[in-house]
Amino acid sequence: MSGKRKRVVLTIKDKLDIIKKLEDGGSSKQLAVIYGIGETTVRDIRKNKEKIITYASSSDSTSLLAKRKSMKPSMYEELDRAMLEWFNQQRARGNPISGPICAKRAEFFFYALGMDGDFNPSAGWLTRFKQRHSIREINIRNERLNGDENALEDFCNNFRDFIEQENLQPEQVYNADETGLFWKCLPSRTSVIKGKCTVPGHKPVEERVTVMCCANATGLHKLKLCVVGKARKPRSFKSTDTLNLPVSYFSQKGAWMDLSIFRQWFDKIFVPQVREYLRSKGLQEKAVLLLDNSPTHPNENVLRSDDGQIFAKYLPPNVASLIQPLDQGVIATMKRNYRAGLLQNSLEEGNDLKSFWKKLTLLDALYEIAMAWNLVKPVTISRAWKQILPNIEEKEGSVFDEEDISVATVLQHTKGLENVTPENVEKWLEVDSTEPGYQVLTDSEIIRRAQGLTDEFSENEEEEEIELIPEKQINHTAALQWTENLLDYLEQQGDMILPDRLVIRKLRATIRNKQKMTNSSQ
Repeated sequence: MSGKRKRVVLTIKDKLDIIKKLEDGGSSKQLAVIYGIGETTVRDIRKNKEKIITYASSSDSTSLLAKRKSMKPSMYEELDRAMLEWFNQQRARGNPISGPICAKRAEFFFYALGMDGDFNPSAGWLTRFKQRHSIREINIRNERLNGDENALEDFCNNFRDFIEQENLQPEQVYNADETGLFWKCLPSRTSVIKGKCTVPGHKPVEERVTVMCCANATGLHKLKLCVVGKARKPRSFKSTDTLNLPVSYFSQKGAWMDLSIFRQWFDKIFVPQVREYLRSKGLQEKAVLLLDNSPTHPNENVLRSDDGQIFAKYLPPNVASLIQPLDQGVIATMKRNYRAGLLQNSLEEGNDLKSFWKKLTLLDALYEIAMAWNLVKPVTISRAWKQILPNIEEKEGSVFDEEDISVATVLQHTKGLENVTPENVEKWLEVDSTEPGYQVLTDSEIIRRAQGLTDEFSENEEEEEIELIPEKQINHTAALQWTENLLDYLEQQGDMILPDRLVIRKLRATIRNKQKMTNSSQ
């Protein structure tokens, strides 16, 4: 008769590992044997998967997750949620956080939430709060001001040592960063309002998405942009499959990046694309993703490939603003390319700015922003890493030289903008330069979220945005006829180059094959 199995208490990290193995097809029976637990325990972990991942994602320390064995809630759950939301925002913005500051803020939220009884934000409460959320000691007691030069030097030296120890090349070092983009923002002869851009004769409008850029330190591997919009299927997409878009598109009701979307992006997009790229270069499939401390970035334990070879590492909060590579002119260049491209399109179409602005759709913007990202040169990206990896080859010259010339040239020929002042042009180019990719909550919004209240928004408005335009069914015969007509047109144009015709001929052959397949199956 076998003896009674010894009771095993898993850590949060153990549970995360089990979840990953289950997602990879591992069986409950096998995992129960490996970890010395019952199959029922494995099934319970599977059942509570999202709860465990959410808890781990909001934690600050990988090492503490490897020790912590429970997700025991606070007796003041609403206060705990409010404090964690506030703390994550402060850390992301690089604001100094100390024990007394936390205690004062906890007391404020306690009474603002209308909680009963007396509350003493003692040192014991602070210690338990840090333990519950695996917050490192330094982030509460000894965090220095945003932009600490000494901390910057320490991090750079430590990171270079880390790269050497891990035997990583610049090709294997990546950075990702989010930003807000007002995609329907065009310049005015009078003013540009942040988030609401004035077009002559039009009412101010606000159209915003979150855009995340990601590239390696050489700038030779730029991943498709990740874009977060409000609607799951915007009307302008019509019958377009989101998988065929020039960007990786996600939806969230506020068009903000969140923990769930970031994790999906890391697992389903970042890891596979990095593996494919490194394989094509004959490099070991191993890479590190450098991130700032945005509240939407999960814990390092969550952002790790199955084999542990592709993983995330975080910038210290007090140096992120000084050293985050994509913030050193790369994202700004992409945005300038985007806005110059909009003006160029308006000029080529021959319409006045008002008409062009009215017709601009999110689908148009996604194609234009993808093109803008493609135009960012590798040297622009590699130069942005010079503080962290100074040995990467650099070139002289301003990051913005070509973009500024392009915008100025196009503006001179854009109807209605000939007399826009340089000051207004610069305001337009920089209108969303400080927009974060995550939602910055006010105290009242933090309180509402802690109380479990939904955000105030119009459900009818959201439904209207998601509602699709009735699709017009186009059969193969009609598509083939249009292709024939386009080919005839190109043949008549003496200034058309050969590749244009070859592309259309290839498209015609594809449509003909589809038509044959359809006819044979009937």
